[in-house]
Amino acid sequence: MRRANANSVLRNNIVAELSCEGASDRPASVSFYGPNLDQATKAAVGIVPSENAEVEELRAWIVDRGDIRDDPGIAREILEFIDIEEHRARSVAITDGIIGCPHQEGIDYEGEWCPVCEFWHGRDRFAGQRVH
Repeated sequence: MRRANANSVLRNNIVAELSCEGASDRPASVSFYGPNLDQATKAAVGIVPSENAEVEELRAWIVDRGDIRDDPGIAREILEFIDIEEHRARSVAITDGIIGCPHQEGIDYEGEWCPVCEFWHGRDRFAGQRVH
């Protein structure tokens, strides 16, 4: 079963709670990663100082079980990270699904494909479709 509305629930919580009063021009980006297209085990939030700039602040959350998008405690932490005085994001972009393996090449593994997440071998990380 595909969890298409899990992103919507988290997105709605973030958007509903995010205070834009006094916010800066700094957009925030929320991305989800997981071992397949159905289960997100990692959320990463980046704060960008201005449009078309590189991420300035980055934080990641990881769960061992379940789906991170269903965890209200993590949603609260993401909100706090986005809305703290130094960041005060005015806009938030959230991925519309899972965009790849939660492990980082060069940090968690060497080579083209993660040895843990076989689902992603030969797949486009944004579309989840086979490319090889």
